[in-house]
Amino acid sequence: MNLNERYGPWALIAGASEGTGSAFARQVAAAGINCILLARRDAPLQALAQELGREFGIETVAASVDLSATDALEQIQAVVGERELGLFISNAGADSTNTRFLDSSLDAWVGQVNRNVMNVVRCCHHFGSQMRERKRGGIILVGSGACYGGSSFMAVYSATKAFDLNFGEGLWAELQPHGVDVLNLILGQTDTPAFRETLAKTGQPVPPNLARPEDVARVGLERLPHGPVHNWGLADDEAGYLPMSAAARRGRILAIDQVTKAIFGEDGAK
Repeated sequence: MNLNERYGPWALIAGASEGTGSAFARQVAAAGINCILLARRDAPLQALAQELGREFGIETVAASVDLSATDALEQIQAVVGERELGLFISNAGADSTNTRFLDSSLDAWVGQVNRNVMNVVRCCHHFGSQMRERKRGGIILVGSGACYGGSSFMAVYSATKAFDLNFGEGLWAELQPHGVDVLNLILGQTDTPAFRETLAKTGQPVPPNLARPEDVARVGLERLPHGPVHNWGLADDEAGYLPMSAAARRGRILAIDQVTKAIFGEDGAK
């Protein structure tokens, strides 16, 4: 697959300053796709942008944007401008709160919902509309295995990731006929600075066999045409520790989609 032809000429990577985000940026840049890099911290973004430009000869734009802000989309639109965006990677959203729900302020949780839900929806609506019109493009929603069930210390985080999973599946069904690919990339434990920081806070050792960000990015781009879900470490038809495999979820979504089309019609309710 030629990534540039399918998802160029520009990609936007949200949460690009480190970990899986910067790994995605490097692999996208290596394919010759120009990169718009977003995160809250400006210095590592600027350094990454310069590195990608030197190494791969692409154009880069780096901008500090708080992806939990209510006006994040407006800021992002100003950064993107008239550039044709063929790939949107929503990688921001690690849980840095690490407390039980009632032990942190409400503002902390609202910010997490804004970042993981509201601004994901806003960005997908804006850029997805453009991709649908052009009949090409791709969207990767980087998720977490926490999406499959809640737990203490992750009540809001797991809920936001569950929303993203269902949202991404529905978006895949909607955009697939228009040539736009959507993938929920569901990760397990991954060797990122954010995860190591969490382990350090709680005094836990680094577990073995963490996924490498470079491998995560490579597999995510490889699986993008085969959405709507890829569960890290599992084959497409393998349920493993989950209730159903990615292939089974795909079949379920298509079946439900046929029912909704019968109710609302191919073009929606008139």
